[in-house]
Amino acid sequence: MSTAIDTLKEKWNALKAEQPHLRIRNAADALGVSEGELLATNVGEGVTVLKPEFSAILPEVESLGKVMALTRNDECVHERKGVYLNADFSNPHAQLFVGEDIDLRIFGSHWKFAFAVVEGDKKSLQFFGKDGLAIHKIYLTKDSNEAAFDALVEKYKSDDQTQGIETEAVAPKPADKPDSEIDVDGFRTAWKELKDTHDFFMMLRKFGVGRVQALRLAPDTTFAKKIDNEKVVTLLEQASARDLPIMVFVGNRGNIQIHTGNVKKVMWHGSWINVMDPNFNLHLDTSKIAETWVVRKPTADGIVTAVEVFDKNSEIIVQFFGKRKPGIPELEEWRTLVAELEA
Repeated sequence: MSTAIDTLKEKWNALKAEQPHLRIRNAADALGVSEGELLATNVGEGVTVLKPEFSAILPEVESLGKVMALTRNDECVHERKGVYLNADFSNPHAQLFVGEDIDLRIFGSHWKFAFAVVEGDKKSLQFFGKDGLAIHKIYLTKDSNEAAFDALVEKYKSDDQTQGIETEAVAPKPADKPDSEIDVDGFRTAWKELKDTHDFFMMLRKFGVGRVQALRLAPDTTFAKKIDNEKVVTLLEQASARDLPIMVFVGNRGNIQIHTGNVKKVMWHGSWINVMDPNFNLHLDTSKIAETWVVRKPTADGIVTAVEVFDKNSEIIVQFFGKRKPGIPELEEWRTLVAELEA
């Protein structure tokens, strides 16, 4: 007797026959399911269910050596090669990897499913949220330790290798409160008195302000200014031309992945602007950008300047900063570039 899993597998196989180069995420969209649900139809056929022991599995990824970390949202893909170093899982709310190459901010409460995937000569660990949305993937490279990968998979292999997963919907983000219900004066004062960029999110929560709403209600245009969406491309091209090291943050509800360093090879493919460097790739669908803002936040080290890019739902697609570390003022070359984007 055919099951829903069998039916979904048949539909996917038919789709692959029609479009052999179709990526699984796009296939899932076409079939009206999540990527995790589609992947789970292949359990036992190159896909292994792992125990969802993320705080144990992730620190052991260091043993794999140089791998490729991938974090994405619907509009942007961030790929960074390196070794997973300096794992810190002591904070129950946000876990960290802090290395020059692999730099992650993990929100473990959103992680639910884990798989090991072997697809031809490609091996990966793939992690999904309760809604089946991909949160993070780790791919082996030619420099990775395959024996360590096999050992890790064996160690965390689930006793239950049943095909399929049970997903559940994630509650939609509540609508912003009307501006008239916001303490705008108090909010503006708090923004001017910030001492750390990390306090910005807590400030939004305190005043009940949405992210883009906050930029609209900023003290003045020196704190937040909307710029043309095309300026994101100018930013990448000019950072490359000027050999200017930047920081690129891309995330979803379960993870933020950060690249710090130069961007060299910037190129178009359709509506996508891409960075195609040996250890860092970025793929940004410019057709999905709804708004782009320059945002400035006071800190103990001086003003920190960001370029923040949003989708039609006012969710952050990608953020750009000049390369910086706590205790060091941001680069003047970065401030100059952003001022040119605003002109």
